[in-house]
Amino acid sequence: MSTTKIIRVYGIPNCDTVKKARAWLNAHGLEHAFHDFKKQGVPADRLLPWMQAVGWEKLTNRQGTTWRKLDPAVQTSVIDEISAAAVLQAHVSVIKRPVVEWADGRITVGFQADAWATALGL
Repeated sequence: MSTTKIIRVYGIPNCDTVKKARAWLNAHGLEHAFHDFKKQGVPADRLLPWMQAVGWEKLTNRQGTTWRKLDPAVQTSVIDEISAAAVLQAHVSVIKRPVVEWADGRITVGFQADAWATALGL
């Protein structure tokens, strides 16, 4: 069994932030695997670890179009990890992107070139 871990990027390919993040990784020669939420869905076994790492509030994108289009009753039902997981699973575009599982085990949400460079020692 290989101990080499790869960077895993989760998101939607036409999302501008995901495009920037993937381009940044490519520009720095960092191999990564991409998981397309639209085609492959959200891996249910990953939501809880993501929420534990960054918090369900940070993972839930309340600024995006998809969130704003949700029924107000659905929006107000999101009050904890369990309720957030149900909505995020049903409406993948509500997940803040990209979610990145780094080779060292860290999990981050969103793209910040400076923070990534610092974390990777670049």
